Amino acid sequence: NRVLASTSEFKKISDIVKSKMDNAQEGSFILKAPEIAENGAMVPITVDALNILDVKSIAIYVHKNKTPLTAYFELPEASAFITTRIKMAETSIVTAIVSTTTASFTQSRSVKVTLGGCGG
Repeated sequence: NRVLASTSEFKKISDIVKSKMDNAQEGSFILKAPEIAENGAMVPITVDALNILDVKSIAIYVHKNKTPLTAYFELPEASAFITTRIKMAETSIVTAIVSTTTASFTQSRSVKVTLGGCGG
């Protein structure tokens, strides 16, 4: 087993996601995240982009995490709906990036962490 976050493959994906996020427009999909997370080790996140055609990937980016790309899902020919739990080191903006073959869309939420998750 290897830790993906320490690989060149992950660095490449992370750089691509950051570029897509920087150039994206605000999306019309649904991002569900708690305003307050009582435990940063298990923050529930849902992205519902079923209204967007040809979604290829969904990424979750936690701006203040040491490794900001927290989750990445490739969805070739799958429904554009994910629900997961992420770790957050501290209070931060959480951004979901939904990408198609031709465009990327974002939604962001502020999540306040009251108990640390990434070593906190």
